[in-house]
Amino acid sequence: MTDEQENKEQRRARWKMQRRLKNARSEGMMQGIVSMLQPGDVVLDCGANVGAVCEPLAQSGATVHAFEPDPYAFSQLSARVGQFDNVTLHNAAVGSHAGTVKLQRATGFDDDPARNSVKSTIIEGGRSTDGGETVDVEMIDFPAFVRALLAEHGKIAFLKMDIEGAELDLMETMFAADMFEDIRLTVVETHEKKFKELRPRYAKLREDVGAKYPITKINLDWI
Repeated sequence: MTDEQENKEQRRARWKMQRRLKNARSEGMMQGIVSMLQPGDVVLDCGANVGAVCEPLAQSGATVHAFEPDPYAFSQLSARVGQFDNVTLHNAAVGSHAGTVKLQRATGFDDDPARNSVKSTIIEGGRSTDGGETVDVEMIDFPAFVRALLAEHGKIAFLKMDIEGAELDLMETMFAADMFEDIRLTVVETHEKKFKELRPRYAKLREDVGAKYPITKINLDWI
């Protein structure tokens, strides 16, 4: 093995270890979140995929709104949590305005849809989705949806956002409008590694959010 190959393997091993630690922290946080929820609480799962997070949220008894635009993932999500009376499923993407958008799927999506559906995105130019097939999907005006919920319930207990790059525009819009004041906890998986050209905006978002809110209010390092 050459020095270059050895260094590459070491970097890969460090990345895998960091990923495992991050996943473990997120799993621990999720257990804590679920234990604090109760019937009457309102939670939002944006990018629900096949329901790994949505299911424990549903089991808490809280009122859950889950959003998943990919038709394959939505079918799996429906089979997993569709029987819960406290869960409303939305086969739609979330964005800062309503409309119809093209959902880009990973290259070779059909070879392993269960694995590849997590990469589906409404943002162009992403690593692993550039050149993949597209599907027209509905996108809802998520800020308007949140405002309607707040008008009805007063508070939102938990917002989870894992939407493959679309979180950047949405977080910027909601942050500028002070929409996180009445959301107890927001966790977000950001995707700056997937969208290189958006990294300066991600850095600015992290700076602005970190200056205003503690990580216990908005966590941008979810998973």
